[in-house]
Amino acid sequence: MTHCTRHEEYISPFSARYSSPEMSSLFSARAKAILFRKLWVSLAKAQKKLGLPISDPQINEMQAAVNDIDFEKINEYEKKLRHDVMAHIHAFGDACPMARSIIHLGATSSYVTDNADLIQLKEGLSLLFQKLLHVVKKLSDLAEKHAHDPCLSYTHFQPAQPTTIGKRICLWLQDFLLDAHEWHRLIEDLPFLGAKGATGTQASFFALFEKDHEKVKKLESNIATEFGFTRILPISGQTYTRKLDIHVLNALESFAASAHKFAVDIRLLSHEGEFLEPFGEDQVGSSAMPYKRNPIYCERICGLARFAISLSQNPSYTAATQWLERSLDDSSNRRFSIPESFLTIDAILNLMLHVLTSPQIQPERSLSHLTQNLPQLCMENILMESVKRGADRQKIHELLRKITAHSFESLISSIEKEKAFSLSRKDIEKIADPKQLIGRAVEQVHSFLKEDVHPFLQKHPPTKVAIAPIEL
Repeated sequence: MTHCTRHEEYISPFSARYSSPEMSSLFSARAKAILFRKLWVSLAKAQKKLGLPISDPQINEMQAAVNDIDFEKINEYEKKLRHDVMAHIHAFGDACPMARSIIHLGATSSYVTDNADLIQLKEGLSLLFQKLLHVVKKLSDLAEKHAHDPCLSYTHFQPAQPTTIGKRICLWLQDFLLDAHEWHRLIEDLPFLGAKGATGTQASFFALFEKDHEKVKKLESNIATEFGFTRILPISGQTYTRKLDIHVLNALESFAASAHKFAVDIRLLSHEGEFLEPFGEDQVGSSAMPYKRNPIYCERICGLARFAISLSQNPSYTAATQWLERSLDDSSNRRFSIPESFLTIDAILNLMLHVLTSPQIQPERSLSHLTQNLPQLCMENILMESVKRGADRQKIHELLRKITAHSFESLISSIEKEKAFSLSRKDIEKIADPKQLIGRAVEQVHSFLKEDVHPFLQKHPPTKVAIAPIEL
């Protein structure tokens, strides 16, 4: 058999290209193995505290070996035993000969696998939440800066009533704020599986503690508290209900939809020259067309977002096909669908923060596009002003419908010729002032930022997070 070099083997684009080292590390084999050992130490500590014959030297020995992972030995055991958790137990026992007899006491595999998964879900959401807070902050700053800058709005990507650049940014911001609220709720509410035993009845722990219900409950609460959980799942089979995976990945999917809409909008606006991605000094837009400035980062966001949306279906299929107290067909699926969902969202957030760090927003270009469409955009206001001055609404509507205005000047000339309008050039110019056509856009921006966004950011101030550099 020919040995493959690194460049001849498949490497996940997430670890090699897109995601941050922090998120990749969280779902690494080493992180999982360390969590298993921490959970076994926590179980032993709680059991000792509640009266089981476990000694301090045994616990100290286990704690000392938590980070000393021998993967070669684990792999050897798994090849022999065909059981991943038992392989970890044996390898941990080899590292802790005094504690070998009490490692995993009363537990089943899901004690470490499922509790470790829930810890990773909680920590993964916390990492993503911090990055999302930075997105919310950057968008809120941009919305405030451009709250008064008028621009042409679009429905069906056709010219529509004017808005402001800040108001358009708030459309994205509101979606991301909703996502942030949901992620924070999940971080706070996500429960710990605890110590439920082989079928969720806690029979093994009930026997260990001489049928003392309170001690079994205390065992769970001690372990959950140590890992930062305030809630424990009250009912389970061997595993935690896979509906929790549905809730988490649906929340990630919802964000992916928000990000996709954000990125598509910027791609459309980049075509108009109104909102451009950062563009490096040596960056090449096209191998054939040197003038090109393709929105490559927003295109990448869209591609990754679609992948995240597709992954969100997996937990529903898995939850739907769980047999009675448990089956094992969920394991292979969850090994990659859950980590890859988090890695994908992490990559999207890194890209978004890159795009929002120094976007090239062009208010002058936006105003130019708006001005080009003024003849059509101000007609409704002309209609209403004429009627307010006593004109017949239907007659004015018909006159406006027949006007072919190729420029604002030609519109004024056409209206001045018709006495039915009762409007002077000065009246029309006032009506057609872009600031008179944006409705309450400015007030909506300031109100939304003041009442919704700023209070949320004050309650959850963004902290420093590691953003993977966008080098490719």
